[in-house]
Amino acid sequence: MSTQTPRVAVVTGAARGIGAAVARRLADDGMAVAVLDLDEEACKPVVAEIEAAGGRALAVGADVSDEATVTAAVDRVAAELGAPTVLVNNAGILRDNLLFKMTVADWDAVMGVHLRGAFLCTRAVQRHMIEQGFGRIVSLSSTSALGNRGQANYSAAKAGLQGFTKTLAFELGKFGVTANAVAPGFIETEMTQATAERMGVSFDDFRQALISTIPVARSGKPEDIAHTVSFLVSEGAGFVSGQVIYVAGGPKN
Repeated sequence: MSTQTPRVAVVTGAARGIGAAVARRLADDGMAVAVLDLDEEACKPVVAEIEAAGGRALAVGADVSDEATVTAAVDRVAAELGAPTVLVNNAGILRDNLLFKMTVADWDAVMGVHLRGAFLCTRAVQRHMIEQGFGRIVSLSSTSALGNRGQANYSAAKAGLQGFTKTLAFELGKFGVTANAVAPGFIETEMTQATAERMGVSFDDFRQALISTIPVARSGKPEDIAHTVSFLVSEGAGFVSGQVIYVAGGPKN
């Protein structure tokens, strides 16, 4: 990274969980970070942590599925932090249900945040990347992209992000922009705790059952994903593009 022009990163869904860990890690790497989430107030503790450690950060409230809001948010980041050349599409929601119970609203909500959100954020940020001749796009997929009971909407969205990523790699590569996806396995977050609660099991039982299937014999932490993202957005990862990296403690197809 150039010491004269620190990179500016936008991390969506960064108020908690994986997004917050990524935001903290990129700040540790020397980047100025826009901590973006639906609720701007919820972003402020992460910003305060980054600033307390000597970094630069900005809390940004935005609905990633809304075109005008995304445009305004990226314009604000450019004005207050500088032109963003790193984007981590992490914002996501769950609306799990079996297919015959799944409503159109549940389908549309998940597609709106994951797919439409990644499209809108990437389209808004890529012009800054092209102007700078440098860009790093990382989108959060999931092992659910391979299929997962009760997640027709989420699985389809996460698989869609992989196709989106590969197309971005083709279109933007000649401008110095790479695009990759990270597909986490079981990571301990508020979202996975909510899944256990919805299934009517304790989080510890849920965690232990999943750990028994993971070759490295432990669950993942948000920091495991942040470490992988840190590599993919680094200057040195410029020859890695269009890839899906499963960070799941073992091989996935």
